[in-house]
Amino acid sequence: MKPTKDIRREAKQLFRLCLVDGVLDEARVRKVVEGVLASRPRGYLPLLKFFERWVRLEYARHTADVDSAVPLPFDLAARVRAGVEEAYGPGMMTRFATDPALIGGMRIQVGSDVYDGSIRSELAALAKVWGIPSTNGWDASA
Repeated sequence: MKPTKDIRREAKQLFRLCLVDGVLDEARVRKVVEGVLASRPRGYLPLLKFFERWVRLEYARHTADVDSAVPLPFDLAARVRAGVEEAYGPGMMTRFATDPALIGGMRIQVGSDVYDGSIRSELAALAKVWGIPSTNGWDASA
């Protein structure tokens, strides 16, 4: 079996083959996976695992998850979408969801970046400062 370092390097090379002008091409991803599955080289399962990780991370970098306590009006949703594209560049996919547990405000996540302006996060921060243990299902460390 190939060493993990070699498999990771090959997975990254395969991932780079799937980029067209810096954007991930889904058709190329499918062709790469089909080609690897057809040839079944030594260590192909770990190779596909690392390749899938690269694809998942790239997808997360270009996807914004916007959670709000109530459904956002169309004009506000458009402004949020425009703000995300301004900050992260064009081609961002923005998904909107409703989460009543936020109580109020909004939470935006793009990849590993999280912008949390919800009332729940403010209450959790206050509880943490005051040393209050979490109750009612919300986490003081969130």
